[in-house]
Amino acid sequence: MKYTRLTKEQFEELHQEFINFLATQSITADEWEDIKKNKPEAAEQELDVFSDLVWYGVLSKVEYLEHISPNQIHLFKCREKDMHLIALKLKEDKTDLTTKEGFQWLRDNLLSDDIEFFNAKKDYSDEKHQDIFKLIQQGANITKGELFQYFEKLIRSSEK
Repeated sequence: MKYTRLTKEQFEELHQEFINFLATQSITADEWEDIKKNKPEAAEQELDVFSDLVWYGVLSKVEYLEHISPNQIHLFKCREKDMHLIALKLKEDKTDLTTKEGFQWLRDNLLSDDIEFFNAKKDYSDEKHQDIFKLIQQGANITKGELFQYFEKLIRSSEK
């Protein structure tokens, strides 16, 4: 397996897609029941292959990721050949950025000396999707990129 197996809840959500996946391999519902009962290793393998296919499809569409912890924010833009990172770090533990109040504090104090900004680019390894997947496993969430775009504009305007 390249990624991780989908959860029971995710399989339930993708029930129809899984049926279609089995159908592409000419496996009927009765045959699937037989495989689960008599060849559990083969059933596990099918679940793993399907999970990897789903993850690959999801990871192929990721454009932005964000990871917010109590004193840091990491915003990623996933480009074709590399990843652009904008990071903010509190110099001292003044607030918890994962809370509504902490985020409001950040907005109110954005240009203060209490916040460090980082702007970087990182090339992908040979496995772009694996790099993105690792960030998700570490707690990053797939987003539409509003925060990234906001800070990108802020950084550009401060560079002028």
